[in-house]
This record gives sequence, C-alpha cells and structure tokens, in this order.
Amino acid sequence: MRKVNVFNNVSLDGFFTDAKGDMSWAHKQDEEWNAFASANASGNGELLFGRVTYDLMAAFWPTLQAAKMLPKVAAGMNAMRKTVFSRTLDTVSWQNTVLMKGDLVTEVMRMKRQPGPDIVILGSGSIVSQLTQARLIDGYQLVLNPIVVGRGRSLFETVVDTFNLTLTRTQSFRNGNVVLWYEMA
Repeated sequence: MRKVNVFNNVSLDGFFTDAKGDMSWAHKQDEEWNAFASANASGNGELLFGRVTYDLMAAFWPTLQAAKMLPKVAAGMNAMRKTVFSRTLDTVSWQNTVLMKGDLVTEVMRMKRQPGPDIVILGSGSIVSQLTQARLIDGYQLVLNPIVVGRGRSLFETVVDTFNLTLTRTQSFRNGNVVLWYEMA
C-alpha cells in the first residue's frame, strides 16, 4: 500500500503561512539547504495539492526562473505526477497533473490502494488537516524554521482528535532549519 507523507515548512510558533498567507519566510537559500531540497525533490513520488498550493507551484516551477534558480528541484517538480483536488478549477495546465473533484478522503483511500510511488503533500493546509483527521497520513516531514510569525494558519486547524506521533529522525542545517520526521504512533 502506498504511503501518504507531508512535507511542509512551519514557523517556530507552528504556522505554515503567516496571517497574510505568505510563506516566503520559509525559502532560505544556501548551498547546504539547496542540496537537501534537490535530493528531496528527486522525482520519486506523486505530489498532491489543494488548489491554492497548486496555483502557486504551477506559476513557478515550470518557469525559466525556477530552472535557473534550482534546476534539479525544478526538473523533479515538473517531471513528477501531480494530483490537485479542487472544486473550482476546470482544467490544469502543469504537465503530468490530474484534476480530482471527488471526495478527498474517498479518493485518497483509493489512491493509497493503487500501485505506484508514495504520495507527498506540499503546502495544502486544508488537505493536510482533513487527511490527518481521517488518519490517512503516514508520515510528516516538517521543516522547523527559526522565525516567529505571530499569527497564521496551522496545518492542523480543523483537526478535532488528538494524534500521537513518533519522532523518527532529525536533521539540522546551518541556515537554522531543522527537519523533523514523524510517523503516526
């Protein structure tokens, strides 16, 4: 069975976007971090997005700017299969993208049963929250950024149950980021 994993940046105070929806604070560029990001975006997975994150990603990764800034990451992001859940989109233009309009929980349960690579959710806070509540996420890879944003959106804003997680790995970087890997306990 395929696994569903989350990869997201969070501030020290627990938000994945600030109060204005901005996440630019999470994009620290340095050689060590870029090497990690490049290896992490190797193209060995299927990406899952909500509409807002899809719009942001599709507006950047297929561009020449992305190819110049982070060529390996851009190549991986563009090559990977992508699924976007949206009630408002009618079409998608980013290569290798499938648009899903069905029930999120039902469709992700179906996707997990299909053969293929593991599924990775980037951004997409409402998707993360809904799938956490439905107990469909197997692992969380959270990048703790050394910044306090004060207010913003939590990845778990609609979760009502308590979920225990087990820390399985950590990695720190010179730019102050710490990556935390968790699995459901």
